[in-house]
Amino acid sequence: MADTKKIKTALISVFHKDGLDELLAQLDQEGVKFLSTGGTQAFIESLGYACEKVENVTSYPSILGGRVKTLHPKVFGGILARRDNEGDRAQMKEYKIPEIDLVIVDLYPFEQTVADGATPEEIIEKIDIGGISLIRAGAKNFKDVVIVPSKAEYGQLLDILKKNGAQTELKERRTFAAKAFGVSSRYDTAIHRWFEQ
Repeated sequence: MADTKKIKTALISVFHKDGLDELLAQLDQEGVKFLSTGGTQAFIESLGYACEKVENVTSYPSILGGRVKTLHPKVFGGILARRDNEGDRAQMKEYKIPEIDLVIVDLYPFEQTVADGATPEEIIEKIDIGGISLIRAGAKNFKDVVIVPSKAEYGQLLDILKKNGAQTELKERRTFAAKAFGVSSRYDTAIHRWFEQ
């Protein structure tokens, strides 16, 4: 079926690592390649899985104290490229952009940081930029990409993997996309509320 897409490469960038190990085990069993940054990459490797550094793909290190890690055309091109668009495919080949079929993100805990009585400076640093952008990109291109926008969706993806292997149907990807925009909407609403105060 044309609507069925195989997951070959997963970009994983999460703040909370709990619950990720079971998902990684299932993805690894299905032969999915991992791509990650910093602490998530170290966590994946600590479990014994191979994981390519995002900076190997982008040729840029994490900069500005970690504020810029995934924000790069090779990452976002890999997520946003339309697989059935000849122009997109040609540009992916020209610029050596890898296809990214699955994005697993867990945003910085902005609301928790506010609730903990952190300083304004600490709160500002918990405004996620790369993560929210990855969520929006993956959700926009749900036709080709699976977006897992928080650990609340790990179980849903795990069920699909156990039932169908590393492949998803369009309706499943659309459901994940809807949840992703819900996550991004709530997150931005919380940030807006804090600024208004």
